[in-house]
Amino acid sequence: MPTSRRGRGDALRCAVHVSRADAPVPSPSDPRPEPPEQPLPSDCCESGCDPCIFDLHAEALAEYRAALAAWRARHPEAED
Repeated sequence: MPTSRRGRGDALRCAVHVSRADAPVPSPSDPRPEPPEQPLPSDCCESGCDPCIFDLHAEALAEYRAALAAWRARHPEAED
């Protein structure tokens, strides 16, 4: 099972939030959606699985984009 790379960008996200201290902060009860973690090429077993891990990621990415669009509509003041 692949290990998670989730913590890698946390420091960068924190640094971005610190540099935008004057920007409005969305409510903690409605946080900005997080993109799904992209699988590594080595995460695929190349055995023709249906669905493949890359198919699952594509579906999760489409759901994330829809959720992000809805969130942006609720938070027009938020920066990208």
